[in-house]
Amino acid sequence: MKYVLIFICALIGVLLLGPGCGKKVADTSTAGPIRIGANMELTGSIATLGGGAKEGVLLAAEQRNAKGGVLGKQLEIIVLDNKSDATEAANQTTKLIEKGVVAVLGPVTSGNCKAAAPIAQDEGVVLLSPTATNPDVTKIGDYIFRACFLDSYQGEAIARFAGGTLKARRMAVLVENGNDYARGLGEFAAKTFTAGGGTVVATEFYAKGEKDFASLLTKVKAKKPDVIVLPSYYDTVALCVKQAREMGITAPMMGGDGWDSPKLAEIAGKEALNNTYFTNHYSPEDVSPVVQNFVKSFKAKYGKVPDALAALGYDAALMLFDAIERAGAADSKKIRDTLAETKDFQGVSGTISMGKDRNPIKSISILALVDGKQTLKEKLAPK
Repeated sequence: MKYVLIFICALIGVLLLGPGCGKKVADTSTAGPIRIGANMELTGSIATLGGGAKEGVLLAAEQRNAKGGVLGKQLEIIVLDNKSDATEAANQTTKLIEKGVVAVLGPVTSGNCKAAAPIAQDEGVVLLSPTATNPDVTKIGDYIFRACFLDSYQGEAIARFAGGTLKARRMAVLVENGNDYARGLGEFAAKTFTAGGGTVVATEFYAKGEKDFASLLTKVKAKKPDVIVLPSYYDTVALCVKQAREMGITAPMMGGDGWDSPKLAEIAGKEALNNTYFTNHYSPEDVSPVVQNFVKSFKAKYGKVPDALAALGYDAALMLFDAIERAGAADSKKIRDTLAETKDFQGVSGTISMGKDRNPIKSISILALVDGKQTLKEKLAPK
């Protein structure tokens, strides 16, 4: 009878504590490493963006582990590929949580992040995107954070630079349908430009995956804009810029951080990119010791100069490690609270303080492309 009772008690325990009974909770026991997920775009149309962010995350973890880890434990980064796809981004978030991660870094893009974030929020697991810039991302819930500035800030910076430094008065905006990043960035740029006394002479839309921009560019050329805004990712931007220059369009062209990829010059050609500019999170030319130490370490590990995605992946990881340390436990709720309290964190992409809706307050850089090479044009402090 005693053994029957023991069995019944054990069975009740399994039923009460087994799968399906509430949120999945990461293992925060004293044994084993601290597990952190990295949900990145490693294959697909924007693989270089996710690849850069992943490299930054892994470098940050390697450096922190060499110094003893966090809370006396080593960090284990579990990397999964979302294939640059929103459905996969959601699926990989679920898989990471099932593997017992205390937080997820990524996805990289706003659309993929908006697919993944509700799952993390529902499960009570911190999701910190290094680079998702759409304002709606962090509105999903109080477990959702970002390490980058917002599209509203990028759009304003594009418009201020166009109207100020470039002295433009007529703007054309080309937007990819179904792309949250492109739509938001284009809208904010146009709104700020108009408010500053400029005129938006054309707003043209094209389908996702478009390869031939001849018809659209013919319409834009007829409007004689002083500046053309292309708020999309490098693969689309490169084709559009290349075709615009082949059609004799010489107006300066601008965009956001989605331009930041070595593939941009490979596809568009170095000469076509002259007289183009984009907003970004940092420049490897910045003389700050924090930036230069990062560039040196990254080049030593990967043999190349880090792009902004790598810098943001690095910053996001270090911000998360700092929050875990301050929380005193690898517990997602406590991490959420300390991450929200981040103040004056010295990152590669600037001094970061977490503001309203878990959006960081930080500086922004304007980069010019000269014969395919990025050069720091201006650096704007947070407003």
